[in-house]
Amino acid sequence: MKHLVLCFVLLGALFGAVSARQAVAADNELTAAEEAAGWQLLFDGRSTTGWVSPKGKPLPQSHVQDGALNPHPCDYMLVFERPLEDYELALEFKISPKCNSGIFVRTWPLEPRPGKDVGFNGIEIAIDDTTTTDFHDTGALYDLVKPTANLMKPAGEWNTALVTSRGPKLEVAINGRTVSAIDFDQWPEVNRRPDGSMHKFDVAYKNHPRRGYVGLQDHGADCWYRNIKLRPIPTVAK
Repeated sequence: MKHLVLCFVLLGALFGAVSARQAVAADNELTAAEEAAGWQLLFDGRSTTGWVSPKGKPLPQSHVQDGALNPHPCDYMLVFERPLEDYELALEFKISPKCNSGIFVRTWPLEPRPGKDVGFNGIEIAIDDTTTTDFHDTGALYDLVKPTANLMKPAGEWNTALVTSRGPKLEVAINGRTVSAIDFDQWPEVNRRPDGSMHKFDVAYKNHPRRGYVGLQDHGADCWYRNIKLRPIPTVAK
């Protein structure tokens, strides 16, 4: 009888361990719950599979460092291989001191316009080693919308980001809190915010493509990204 009880205890411990693994995934893996909810893994933690340069060229393995993607150095940004529309994008990021990087979404096309870098073709979520809440600080929609708070952790610590891109709307959460949001239908003029103030982009964002590439920017410093996950959401009717 004691042996039978011991067997049940061991089996219970085994199933408990399996359940725990399913509830909390290792880095660059999906839990069973995430898979059931429709999340997809965009980075396997071991290779650059699925990621290319803005010119569509394969990336060297040197961009994979300790289970993370480091875009530095590269041709402006590392690009996920196919354009996306209407989704949640979740990831973790860690910066080096004085780092300047960013997460690009809705980048279309990948070919820069004459005299412009490819950043003018997309929307950048700023990632910077700062503590302020201006147009270029972490969580800002670069030069468009200031973050309501700078929730960036010190250089060397991991942060979370959740980007929700759906129809005309884009929303950014840093470390679990929404810090910026925009409705591009309210942006009909080039170089001008809805409040009349000026920004640097000669783009009427009301007409900007809502489908485009995701990119991880290199702006001259090391920055690491891991646990990059995507969940498609129903497309808003045009």
